[in-house]
Amino acid sequence: MAIPSDFHVHLYFDPQEVDLARTVAAEVAEQFGASVGHFHTVPVGPHPRGSVQLTVAPNRFGEAACWLPLNRRGLTVFAHPSTGNDRSDHTQHVIWFGPSEPLATAMFD
Repeated sequence: MAIPSDFHVHLYFDPQEVDLARTVAAEVAEQFGASVGHFHTVPVGPHPRGSVQLTVAPNRFGEAACWLPLNRRGLTVFAHPSTGNDRSDHTQHVIWFGPSEPLATAMFD
């Protein structure tokens, strides 16, 4: 069984929700030791909306996954492991908290 190097937790937000996303990201960083990436207010990579990537260690992801559905404050959360196979990580090994959204996965072809 493969163990991912880490997990990526993407918070999706609309431009008017960036402050809310910053608050949730700061809470995840404080509680689970996640590193916080850049806040993109437009779609980047396969992501359909503005987003920020939080990187969570494998040994903390279970805790974060229990916390996120109850504390995401209405934001959509897309999470996946980092296994080295970007296509699978973004299409097969995914977890959504809130409504799922279509990703632009053609970039992985």
